[in-house]
Amino acid sequence: MDLLRHLRLFVAVADELHFSRAAERLGMAQPPLSQAIRRLEKELGAELFDRSQRGVRLSAAGAALLEEAHELLAREERLRTLARRAAAGGLGTLRAGVPPDTTAAVLSALLTACAERTPGLSVDLQEVTTEEQVRLLSSGGLDVGLVHHPVDATALHLGPEVSLDLGVVLPRTSPLARLPEVALSDLSGHDLVLFPRTHAPGRYDRILDVCRAGGFVPGRLRHASNPEFLLALVTAGHGVAFDQGPVARKEPRVAWRPLAGRPLALRIGGAWPVGRGAHPAARRFAELAADVLARDRTATPGREGAPRLPDDPPRPWSVVYG
Repeated sequence: MDLLRHLRLFVAVADELHFSRAAERLGMAQPPLSQAIRRLEKELGAELFDRSQRGVRLSAAGAALLEEAHELLAREERLRTLARRAAAGGLGTLRAGVPPDTTAAVLSALLTACAERTPGLSVDLQEVTTEEQVRLLSSGGLDVGLVHHPVDATALHLGPEVSLDLGVVLPRTSPLARLPEVALSDLSGHDLVLFPRTHAPGRYDRILDVCRAGGFVPGRLRHASNPEFLLALVTAGHGVAFDQGPVARKEPRVAWRPLAGRPLALRIGGAWPVGRGAHPAARRFAELAADVLARDRTATPGREGAPRLPDDPPRPWSVVYG
């Protein structure tokens, strides 16, 4: 028998102490209700109600069962709620990849926003390059990631994409540091410090294509995975680099200048696996991350402070849904 269903019927009769009123409350006829209670009594081996011409009242066994029945039905509802929250991505662990160059301010704002929106969800952030994220998303090693575009998205859903203009990082002693903005052609003859191509091949190739089209063919390419190493190379005069601005503000011996015409942009957005096995919170995380990135105050040179949270007024960054 369906014990939980029969317990619900029992509780309704116990509350009303009247079979007709209980049946009306339950939206059913009285005879099937009486039969169900009889079947429950037979199953439990005890009469739950004393029935007489004066009315219906709980028996000793019924009174003892009522509190337990209420608790059991409440537990069932909690179980159903728990299952619904888990299915909606509000519980469990979400394995999320973020690029190594993600700032501490963005990470802090993102984790804070996730905790506020889905307090029952644990976010396991992992520092992973775009190329490795694509592999892990395809193999099941990650649930969602923040990737640099362009990216091979054959087996991935792409969330909203945020585009942030890049400027150039120069030694502060460079004559170009005295300009209000720098054209790519002004960089001719300089070496270029870039992240290794294996981190994000699409983005790497795109930067070099735009540089060549703008009249800047680097004399030599140098690679730096760590922002501190990048700054050290620029400070030592071993090249220039492209950045949104926050990295340059860490080092007084370098200067950041916008690029004329804004030819280069950092494009970043969420990605998660295609298929029914995708984590239910992946899309929500991608949208939340785009919101945090788009409001990141550190993305605007000259502005200090931590990223605004998603309930702050909108900022003029471009967000494009893929």
